[in-house]
Amino acid sequence: MEESVPLTQLARRLEEVVSELRGLPVDVERLEDNELVRRRIAQAAGSARDLRAMHPTGSPDTGRHEHRSRREVLDALERGMTMRTIVHAGILDDPLKASRIRQLHAAGDLHRVVDDPIQQLLVFDRTVAFLRLTPVALAPGALVIRQQSLIAALIDLFEQTWATAREVTEPTHRLTAREREVLALIAEGRSNGAVARALSITEAAVGKHVAGVFAKLEIPATPDGNRRVLAVLAYLRGTAR
Repeated sequence: MEESVPLTQLARRLEEVVSELRGLPVDVERLEDNELVRRRIAQAAGSARDLRAMHPTGSPDTGRHEHRSRREVLDALERGMTMRTIVHAGILDDPLKASRIRQLHAAGDLHRVVDDPIQQLLVFDRTVAFLRLTPVALAPGALVIRQQSLIAALIDLFEQTWATAREVTEPTHRLTAREREVLALIAEGRSNGAVARALSITEAAVGKHVAGVFAKLEIPATPDGNRRVLAVLAYLRGTAR
């Protein structure tokens, strides 16, 4: 089975593409004004039949803009547009944004989630793409791309990211970096003492991290269940992150 490309490498490559595109005079237009970007996106969405989207943690859609954006997506779905959207897991930490995403997913704008950084990207059909000028959330401006070879590369990036992303409906418990390290070592069959030695921390600290993992994964102490095994199973399934 062919090994998938890590998302960090894909994100890095996309940043390189952004840098390369800035100097291209043909079929790439640079827009500095966000309101103009919104109007051009709305124009492209009016006739498009397919949309691929990627959204990082930051999102400019708040208040009136958020309501308008959601209504536009629902209207486009009713017109028959096919939509797939990849979002960063950090968005789901905001209850309002998480609720909006799940509403859109249920309506037909299929969402998947990634933990690695991603770039703001919209690709309408295979004809035009909007790419954030800089890989920073809420940064102004965008590149409007119509060059077919570049659009094909962006679509390939999207599809590779989509293939490795998880469903937005999957339960995901956000552990700290240290908790993930502890759980990974437990998955190797190590005791608390062995984990402590491997991480150069005290065994008492390991115990606190293990207790935190159990609490976040909602694994209660019962006479019939082995909590360490249940936590490891969640880790292997990818629902503990």
